Amino acid sequence: MLWVRGGGEKNREQTAGTGAKPRTPSPEGGVFYPPGGGPGPGWAGRGRHLGFWQSGGCSDLLGTSPDVPVRSRSPGHRRAPGPGPAMPPLLPLLLPLCLRLLHAEPLAYPAVISPQDPTLLIGSSLTATCTVSADFHLRAEDLYWTLNGRRLPAASYAALGPTTLSVALARLNGSKQQSGDNLVCHSRDGGILAGSCLYVGLPPEKPVNISCWSKNMKDLTCKWAPGTEGETFLHTNYTLKYKLRWYGRDNTCQEYHTAGPYSCHIPKDLALFTPYEIWVEASNRLGVAVSDVVMLDILDVVTTDPPADVHVSRVGDLEDQLSVRWSSPPALKDFLFQAKYQIQYRVEDSSEWKVVDDVGNQTSCRLAGLRPGTVYFVQVRCNPFGIYGSKKAGIWSDWSNPTAASTPRSERAAGGCDPKGGEQNTTLRRELKQFFGWVKKHAYGCSNLSIKLYDQWRVWLQKSHKTRNQVLPGDKL
Repeated sequence: MLWVRGGGEKNREQTAGTGAKPRTPSPEGGVFYPPGGGPGPGWAGRGRHLGFWQSGGCSDLLGTSPDVPVRSRSPGHRRAPGPGPAMPPLLPLLLPLCLRLLHAEPLAYPAVISPQDPTLLIGSSLTATCTVSADFHLRAEDLYWTLNGRRLPAASYAALGPTTLSVALARLNGSKQQSGDNLVCHSRDGGILAGSCLYVGLPPEKPVNISCWSKNMKDLTCKWAPGTEGETFLHTNYTLKYKLRWYGRDNTCQEYHTAGPYSCHIPKDLALFTPYEIWVEASNRLGVAVSDVVMLDILDVVTTDPPADVHVSRVGDLEDQLSVRWSSPPALKDFLFQAKYQIQYRVEDSSEWKVVDDVGNQTSCRLAGLRPGTVYFVQVRCNPFGIYGSKKAGIWSDWSNPTAASTPRSERAAGGCDPKGGEQNTTLRRELKQFFGWVKKHAYGCSNLSIKLYDQWRVWLQKSHKTRNQVLPGDKL
């Protein structure tokens, strides 16, 4: 015989079309099936205490279908116009069912596990007992235990009575799944008599490293870390809360996991010029932990979209330079703020980016000292700061999409001679090389004066090379 514990009115079983045999309800809302008369394939009741455990963790199957079969209409059914037959009153149909529930005989469970669904710290020990109802004519020696589907050794058992078998579990590890480990009591033939969920883990740690940013002053996104240890082995809820510093009630963030596993997004209704208090609460079966409170002003944590319309082009015939131009983020064009930019670039066959930090607030820059005949990828990002007079540094935007361009190839033939001037020009060439090497080094900062001098020198030097490499018609090789 099999006993399935139900959940009362909330968890009634659906029988229409399932082929289930008649059953006798108990006053507790459970349902008794005689041998061979179990629920049909469409049964959707609650079976937690009789083996409806999934391999991935303890499940709690709930059914909300009514006991009384309901005749459904076909998809093409149309009710004829005009008055139809009156609907029969519902109370006369339900009254006999209610009387049956009140006068039904109580029936016993097949077995009971104690403790039921315990929560334990990692390293704890547990002794659980399985007591079989006398109506099932099973003895302690007819029972055995499994944990997550693995049979536990008989050496850990102890018969505490004719129908009670215990199992001792020592130094428990964290639960293999956050929904709990399955501890199940079986009969000799493998039948499931009762089950319990073991929740073994750690209490949550105080969340740390809360950081927030506002995209164009329209929303707020915050991230945090769960703590130094991180894993609790139990389902842990994280709740981000916030309020205005000097007044207002606590508010709870609703949109989680928008920027990673430990993040939340507040989409609207944020106040400017007023600081917020923000904190995170972590809770699980073993306790609650609250982070430190972070105070911030929305204007101090503004970020924006990447710079738009990034263009990279050659600088005439200069073989070691590229010009980069871009537009300011359009979302902040109506706000009073300053901006600073960064550029990063790399060659086509490399993953290493070089960063130009001191671009300033201009929207163009000249990259110098590049390799001739080489494809470069360039990206730009923006940091808005000083919005409405805020003195805090802003937050860098994401990098723009990579834009590619190539430098001109060198016109000197491969393997060609490098003609040297006379001895009288050697000192001058060395001094010029050292001086313009210094100019070249400082051109990364996009200094207009340095760029101008460097451009003039490069043009002069390339023309000089072309003149010296030409072979006059009257010359003999």
